Amino acid sequence: MESMAKKKPRARRSFTPEFKAEIVELCRRGDRSVGQVAKDFDLTETAVRLRVAQTETDAGEREGPTSSERAELAALRRENRRLRRTSRSSGGPRLSPRRRPGDGAQGVSITATRVVGPSD
Repeated sequence: MESMAKKKPRARRSFTPEFKAEIVELCRRGDRSVGQVAKDFDLTETAVRLRVAQTETDAGEREGPTSSERAELAALRRENRRLRRTSRSSGGPRLSPRRRPGDGAQGVSITATRVVGPSD
């Protein structure tokens, strides 16, 4: 039985906005397929398809979060993680996400309220 040689993962590459725009334009022109453009520039077909789709989303031609919205979400998620770490390291009591003060056995608040009629 022959052992299959596994390819080493390629180092992550970064591309200029101009290069990305050129790739998208070549795909949109229609004289070459997405697969052919990817092959010609030594890119994965999936990466090229995702870049074309994101460009269409940013231009309002397709539904979904724009690049700026994605960046904002990523920044907010990083901030949430940072705040959670800070909160945990402050030494305060840890609360389980399922049990919070005032929760009954089924997660329903058991705080009592009183109904007051109209004042005379």
